[in-house]
Amino acid sequence: MTFKAEYIWIDGTEPTAKLRSKTKILADDAKGAELPIWGFDGSSTNQAEGHASDRVLKPVATYPDPIRGGDDVLVMCEVLNIDMTPHESNTRATLAEVEEKFGAQEPIFGIEQEYTFFKGSRPLGFPEGGFPAAQGGYYCGVGSDEIFGRDVVEAHLENCLKAGLGISGINAEVMPGQWEFQVGPLAPLEVSDQLWVARWLLYRTAEDFGVSATLDPKPVKGDWNGAGAHTNFSTKAMREGYDAIITACESLGEGSKPLDHVKNYGAGIDDRLTGLHETAPWNEYSYGVSNRGASVRIPWQVEKDGKGYIEDRRPNANVDPYVVTRLLVDTCCSALEKAGQV
Repeated sequence: MTFKAEYIWIDGTEPTAKLRSKTKILADDAKGAELPIWGFDGSSTNQAEGHASDRVLKPVATYPDPIRGGDDVLVMCEVLNIDMTPHESNTRATLAEVEEKFGAQEPIFGIEQEYTFFKGSRPLGFPEGGFPAAQGGYYCGVGSDEIFGRDVVEAHLENCLKAGLGISGINAEVMPGQWEFQVGPLAPLEVSDQLWVARWLLYRTAEDFGVSATLDPKPVKGDWNGAGAHTNFSTKAMREGYDAIITACESLGEGSKPLDHVKNYGAGIDDRLTGLHETAPWNEYSYGVSNRGASVRIPWQVEKDGKGYIEDRRPNANVDPYVVTRLLVDTCCSALEKAGQV
């Protein structure tokens, strides 16, 4: 007997990488064992030249396949060169080093993934040759006049849960056809692996409904909300005291840090971070309690309790989770270590 393993990886497309996958048939005796490495044509994924095109897929996380069912699995992979070193497009390897360095601080994340459904060339719910009513009633709405794509969203949620992903919620967002799911709280590598797999399941699930999903940060120009990946972050010290919360917020605004982060928070970020539509300007850093117009929000409950987490509201929907988690851990944990707040 055999089972199917869907090997999933991130390609080298710039400025925003794409997900790729292919199916490997494995013998039953591979169940429960370390899955084998595999190869692919890197010249077709912007990860190699044609004259030396072989690249390697190294399994790093395995999940039940909710679409095929049975014993079939989804396999998240890292991309390696043929000498087994990380490929230059492999951002996971760098995160692994940072997580190991600051692991004693117990960093955890919850990422809010916004996305937009399209039917053809228009967002789902946008009438042909025109626009729907202005924003206002769509967020967390109900009813077929305000909600579009719920059948896809429910199917995606069920697939994520069957795959064992740490999905913690879903909701309709501010623009018609725009939705959000949340992954976490989980450690940096876990939340990033699972977000990529949840994205793959989103695209794959949408196929069956004849629609597409995009992580474009500004899918419709004009007076419409963009799509972000608000990133909630804490360490053990932040979960135990408010001083560490302030240290983390201050560290993100020091020197060149704001721009160092923003330029790695997803392509097209200046289109979304305008200072309008619940965003702070991309070139200005701020933080505040309960302020969705700040770069970083401290939830009101955190101030009240004197402990908890912060929300970096700047990352785009198309951000690489391996990158945003690495930057937040490196910046905040370094500052907390320097302040003796660990």
